[in-house]
Amino acid sequence: MEDISGVTVYTMPSCPWCEKVKEFLKKSKIEFQERNVIGDLDARREAFEKSGQRGVPVLDIDGTIIVGYKVERIQEALKMVQMSQKMYDLVAIGGGVAGIAAAIYAGRFMMKSVLVAESLGGTIISTDDIANYPGFSQITGLDLIKRFQDHLADYDLEVVERKVTRIEKCEKGCFKVFMGEEYFHTKAIVLATGTDWKKLEIPGEDKFAGRGVHYCALCDGAFYQDKVVGVVGGSDSAAKEALLLSDYAKKVYIIYRGEKIRPEPINLKRVEANEKIEVINETNVLEIKGEDFVSSVILDRPFQGLNELDLSALFVDIGHFPLSDLARDVGAELNEKGEVKIDREAKTNVQGLFAAGDVVNTSFKQAITGVAEGVTAAYSAYVYVNENEVICPCDDEEEF
Repeated sequence: MEDISGVTVYTMPSCPWCEKVKEFLKKSKIEFQERNVIGDLDARREAFEKSGQRGVPVLDIDGTIIVGYKVERIQEALKMVQMSQKMYDLVAIGGGVAGIAAAIYAGRFMMKSVLVAESLGGTIISTDDIANYPGFSQITGLDLIKRFQDHLADYDLEVVERKVTRIEKCEKGCFKVFMGEEYFHTKAIVLATGTDWKKLEIPGEDKFAGRGVHYCALCDGAFYQDKVVGVVGGSDSAAKEALLLSDYAKKVYIIYRGEKIRPEPINLKRVEANEKIEVINETNVLEIKGEDFVSSVILDRPFQGLNELDLSALFVDIGHFPLSDLARDVGAELNEKGEVKIDREAKTNVQGLFAAGDVVNTSFKQAITGVAEGVTAAYSAYVYVNENEVICPCDDEEEF
C-alpha cells in the first residue's frame, strides 16, 4: 500500500502496542503523523473525542477510527482509503447472480471496476433446487453461487463486502457510492440490489422471528423434524418450500388466500402426489400465537371446524419487494411496484446508471434472466464509459 495521506496515530512513549502500530505502518510504507498524548494536551483531547476512550493507540485513517493494534481492521481501512482515491469505470452494487455477472463482464471488458455487496450470494443461496439453468439440469443455489465466485476470481477487479448506504450523482457526470462515510468515485454503476422477502405484517410475526416464523425452508426446515408446519403463499416458490419441508416435517399445510395455488405444472403434480402436504385455499393467517415459540396460527375462516390451527412453525413465502431505495435517491424512475425501469440495454433514465436482476421491472424473473441483464448492463456501461467523457473527482475535491 502506498500514496495514502491523512493517517494520524495517537500514542504515548510507554505503550508497546503504539510501537507495533507504527512499525506496521512503516513496513506498509504508509506515511503518518504521530501525536504524543502525554506531551500534547490537544492531542489527548482529540484522541478521546475521536475514540470515546482513554487509551492508546488510536488511529485516525482518513476519518475511520481504530482503537488498539488491530491489524485486519487497519488493513481494511487503509485499503478503503486507497480504493477511494481511484476513479473506477464501474461499480457493480449487489452480490447476487446479476451483480456478479456484471462484475465478471466488466472484468472481461478490462474496465477498472469494483463489486460492492453486503454479502455475496443474494437470495438465490436459499434456493434448494434450481432447474434448467443452462449447463445444469439441476443445481442448488449455493453451488451455483460458488461457481460464480470462482469465475469472478479469474478477473482483476476489487470485491468489497460492505453495505452501500447511498449514491450521489455529481455535476460533472460521475457518481459517489457511499459505504457510511467512505465512498468510491465511479463513471458508471450497475445496480443489482435484488429483493427482500415480504412480510405478513400481522401480530406475532416479529415476536416469533427465528422462533417458529421463518422465510427460508432450506435454512431452517431441518429444525422441524416430525413437526407440523405451515407455508403461507401460493406461488411456485411456496410449493417448492412445502416440498422441501415435507422431507422433515410430518405434516405441511400450504395456506393460500386464492382459490388454488399456482406453481409450475411439474411442482403442482409433486404437491398433489405428496401425502404429507395439504392445501388450505381461500384462507388468510390473521395472527401467530405461542409463548416462547410458535404453537398455532389464527385463520380468517374455519378449517376442519376451527379457526385456530396448531403449528410448530410458519414459513412465509408471499413474494418479494425490490430493494430500489438507492435508485430512487439518485433520481431513477420506478414503476408502481417500486422496481427500477430499464430498457432492453439495461439503461435507466439516469445517465451512467444501469440496473439488472430482480430489482428491475421485468416480468419474468429467473437466475438466468438476471445474469443476462447483468451482462447486458455491463456491456452498456462499457459503451457509455468509452463514448462519453466523464470527469471526476468533483469540483469540491482535490484531483488525485
